[in-house]
Amino acid sequence: MQALLAATGTPKGSFYHHFKDKEDFALQVIDQYMEHVHAGLAVCLGDKRRPPLKRVRRFFELTLQTYRSEGYLGCLLGGLGQELSGVSELFRRKIEDCFAEIAKRIAACLEEARKRGDIPAESNTARMASLLVDCWEGAALRSRLRGSAAPLTTMLDFYFQAAVVR
Repeated sequence: MQALLAATGTPKGSFYHHFKDKEDFALQVIDQYMEHVHAGLAVCLGDKRRPPLKRVRRFFELTLQTYRSEGYLGCLLGGLGQELSGVSELFRRKIEDCFAEIAKRIAACLEEARKRGDIPAESNTARMASLLVDCWEGAALRSRLRGSAAPLTTMLDFYFQAAVVR
């Protein structure tokens, strides 16, 4: 926390005027991050000019562009989840709820694809969405380690090829 305060030139008293403690700060960072994620989901998944599978993929491709511009730092939720889930039940639940909400929104778009016949009729779109989020997070970690988009693009190619196999 000291390094953050020093880097931003923020007096300690000012920090604690706005946040109860470090945990409150981190939870608010997650909330702000999720506002951006939900905005991206709304733009991509709500674009009815594109078929549902292309809308879902576009969300991840735009997210990948963000990662690239940040030097493959990856998903804040994934990073915090790896760091904090073992030491804080509050953060574990918060981050899991965020991932679940992302998957829920993706599942709704995948359900559209299922109804259109773009994916097999027997597809469980909730499971497919959850798997996509899980695979993305794993690929984001590998992307950070390699400093390369290759794990993310390979995962997306594989997932979307597998999703439409009949």
